[in-house]
Amino acid sequence: MSKEPVSEDRTLLIVEDDRPFRERLARAMEARGFTVAIAENVAQGIARAKEAPPAFAVVDLKLDDGNGLDVVEVMHAVRPEARVVVLTGFGNIATAVAAVKYGAIDYLPKPADADDILAALQAPAGSKPKPPENPMSADRVRWEHIQRVYELCGHNVSETARRLNMHRRTLQRILAKRSPR
Repeated sequence: MSKEPVSEDRTLLIVEDDRPFRERLARAMEARGFTVAIAENVAQGIARAKEAPPAFAVVDLKLDDGNGLDVVEVMHAVRPEARVVVLTGFGNIATAVAAVKYGAIDYLPKPADADDILAALQAPAGSKPKPPENPMSADRVRWEHIQRVYELCGHNVSETARRLNMHRRTLQRILAKRSPR
């Protein structure tokens, strides 16, 4: 019999720089019984985590002023039992592993809905997540990888093409298209 990890403390910190998503998620989580505090960047997230360490947190990986893992690290330091879920638009194995090392309990790709986030926050320790119902297509995974490398190269097309072992013009055509489904 697994013990439910949900504590009586239903405080939740949402650290997200996308204002419409942040506000929509805050309303949805309040409707599910959480007392929600919000932050829009790393500095605010760290400050809120230190002044009133919440039991739960949802943190975007890439924020305007830095890396959301800095918030996860502070959360884990001020309240080790806090359950933190990291959200990202750029899913890759290295950042997922880093998020878990810093203390996150789960790593969800965007767009994640409130039910997915709630399930991750309340999942029993050691439980295995269900496989996604609508996994990304191979074309979408390839596009996400190209976008991530492009971002890491400071939006330098030539450097990105070199690292991906791809012709520069081919890369430019891919970048000019919309993301595949």
